[in-house]
Amino acid sequence: MKKSILLLITAVMGASLALGGCSGASGSSPSATAGQAQTEAPASTEISSQSAEESAAAEEGSTAESASGQEDPELTCQAGVRVGSLKGPTSMGLVSLMDKASKGETANVYEFTMAGKADELVGKIANGDLDIALVPANVASVLYNKTQGNVTVLDINTLGVLYVVASDDSITSMADLKGRSIYMTGKGTTPEYVMNYLLKGNGLSTSDVDLQFKSEATEVASLLKEDSSAIGVLPQPFATAACIQNPDLKTVLDLTEQWNLLNKDTGSMLVTGVTLVRSDFLRENQAPVAEFLEEHAQSALFATEHVEEAAELIAAQGIVEKAPIAQKALPYCNIVCLTGQEMKDALSGYLSTLMEQDPKSIGGQLPGDDFYYMP
Repeated sequence: MKKSILLLITAVMGASLALGGCSGASGSSPSATAGQAQTEAPASTEISSQSAEESAAAEEGSTAESASGQEDPELTCQAGVRVGSLKGPTSMGLVSLMDKASKGETANVYEFTMAGKADELVGKIANGDLDIALVPANVASVLYNKTQGNVTVLDINTLGVLYVVASDDSITSMADLKGRSIYMTGKGTTPEYVMNYLLKGNGLSTSDVDLQFKSEATEVASLLKEDSSAIGVLPQPFATAACIQNPDLKTVLDLTEQWNLLNKDTGSMLVTGVTLVRSDFLRENQAPVAEFLEEHAQSALFATEHVEEAAELIAAQGIVEKAPIAQKALPYCNIVCLTGQEMKDALSGYLSTLMEQDPKSIGGQLPGDDFYYMP
C-alpha cells in the first residue's frame, strides 16, 4: 500500500514539474491532438503538433526524471507557438512544417489555425489568440497602425499570386477589361488594391470596370463555370483549379507581370503575403521565433523543390481538394521566404506604392522601422 501511495505522489509531482517547466511560451498550452484541415474555407482549423501518445510519453519521462532526481539529456522543453494562415499559398508553404510538427520533429510545439478570411486571423492576433499569422501585406501594415506597433513582420511568404481567368482569350492587356464586369475576392485587401493600382496605371478607373466582390474564391469559380462570358480574378491555387474544372477557361493575364510592366524603373515588387508576429510575444520569445523562421524557410523551400510531395501534403490538409491540382498550381504560387534587408526593401517599396494610391489601404501611414524584423 505504501509503495502505491509513493508511486502516486511521485507521478503527481512529475506531472506538475512537466506543466510548470514546459508550458507554452504564449501562456496557453497547445492542443495535444493533430487534426486535418477542413475543406470548407470559412471554417478555422486547428492542427496541433503533438499526438496524445507523444504528450503521454513526455509526461512519463518527466516523472522518471523527478523520481531519479536526474535530468534526462534527451528531454528538452519546447515553446508553444500558435500560428495562423490563410487557405491558399501561405498555408501551402507551411505544409512541410505542419507535417514535421505533427510528428514531433520541430524545435517548437506548434498549434496551427487555417482560416478562409484575413479578418479571422487579424482578430486572433489583435486579442492575443495567435502568436504568428500569415496575412496579406497591406493588412499587416493596417494592423501595425491599429495596435500602435504591436506586430512585427518576420518575412515575405508569397509574391504575386493573382491571375485574370476567362474563356475570352482576346484579353491580352488591362485595357481590354474596360467596360467589363470582373468577379473577385479580397475587398479591402491585396487583390482590390492591386487591381485599382493596375487599372489606374493603364488609364482606367473603377468606373470603367465593374468590380464585383465575392466572399470566397469558390464563389468566383462557380460564376465562371456558369457564365462563359464572365471574367474573374483568382489567386492560386484557385485559378488553376477553375481552369482544370472548366476546359474553356484559361489564365489570360498574370497580374504580377502587369505590375512589373508599370514598375520597370522603380523595381517595386508585388507582395501578396507576409508573416507577422505579435511584438510582445517576440520580445519574450526571441529563440522560439528565430527557430520558427528557420523552419518556415525550410518548409517554403520544400514546397518549391519537392512539388509532388508537397502537393500530397497540401491535399491531405484540405487546402486543395486533389494533389494533381496542387501540383500543377504550386509553380505559379510564388512561395518564398524573404527575410532581413531583402524583405524590408521589397515590402516597404510595395507599401509606399499603395500609400500613394490610397493611404487607408495601409492604415493611414507607413510603418516605422520597428515593423521589420532585422535579426
